[in-house]
Amino acid sequence: MMNTQYTITELAREFDVTPRAIRFYEDQGLLSPSREGSSGLRRVYSGRDRTRLRLTLRGKRLGFTLSEIRALLDLYDSPTDTVPQLQAFLATVIRHREVLERQREDLNATLEDLAQYEAQARVLLESGMRRNGYDEAAQLAHAEASKEKT
Repeated sequence: MMNTQYTITELAREFDVTPRAIRFYEDQGLLSPSREGSSGLRRVYSGRDRTRLRLTLRGKRLGFTLSEIRALLDLYDSPTDTVPQLQAFLATVIRHREVLERQREDLNATLEDLAQYEAQARVLLESGMRRNGYDEAAQLAHAEASKEKT
């Protein structure tokens, strides 16, 4: 089996992220490249790192926190029985879905409140304009402007 290696530039280009983001994920313990070169500054990423980066980015798109992603990646890497891994994964997914469901409920309630406030404001504006004679004034101004054009 060939051991494929990647540079930070190659991974950044492939996954459309910045090298800075990749270094951040490394600082967070999500990636662990080896070091090469005389001073050990050149990062070399393995196929494992590439997979972990792909899973990290997928987890972020799904809204998982970095600590949740790290825990899931650690489960993914662990050589233990897959049943506990799947149970832990399932628990994390369920918790995350529940949070999103609550957020959706909150958003729906807020949207309903805003719709009511908007309707009330429109009614108040319309009744205030009629009460203050703005409709008649607007009609007169329009009529005057039309006369001036002819």
